[in-house]
Amino acid sequence: MISLQFLLTAFVVCIAPGTGVIYTLALGLGQGRRAAIAAAAGCTLGIVPHLAAATLGLAAVLHTSALLFQVVKFAGVAYLLYLAWQALKSDGLLAVRPDAVPQSMIKIAQRGALINVLNPKLSIFFLALLPPFLSGNPGTVTSEMILLGAVFMALTFVIFVLYGVFAAFARARLLRSARIMQWLNRSFAGIFAALGLRLAFEKA
Repeated sequence: MISLQFLLTAFVVCIAPGTGVIYTLALGLGQGRRAAIAAAAGCTLGIVPHLAAATLGLAAVLHTSALLFQVVKFAGVAYLLYLAWQALKSDGLLAVRPDAVPQSMIKIAQRGALINVLNPKLSIFFLALLPPFLSGNPGTVTSEMILLGAVFMALTFVIFVLYGVFAAFARARLLRSARIMQWLNRSFAGIFAALGLRLAFEKA
């Protein structure tokens, strides 16, 4: 049974602005509602490998293998810096501009998934988050982890969609000002770069 304490904990974790939220907001502002929903779906799917790792105990392997952790971590850093560059470029994939060419929803979702897949801290995070809410019955550990993970993913998707829809709603007004668009692009680029640098200094 899902406890209220778990729901509140998951809600607080999901609503806190992170890389996925920033990506979804950028797509909502730059491409509109459909793109934001695709971004939210991609970010949510990117959680699956980490939940699987936590459920199967692979997160512990990642935690103890310094080389594996560093490889995944710096791939994530490079990807975040790439997204920062795409936000800063006038014709970048994340640039907020009124004449943006519609992007493939699949590619938007794929980029969103990569954001989470390439964050090695997520596996360790779920390994720490989920066990305290298990019943303690060894026979149902796997099914309970899957259930808690599914609820967490559902909350992630709903909250990210709300963020994205809000951004899409504000899009029409914000795109009227060239100064605001320039400020948004620089802000998104700066945030992605800062998140990349923060990830670079994370330790297993």
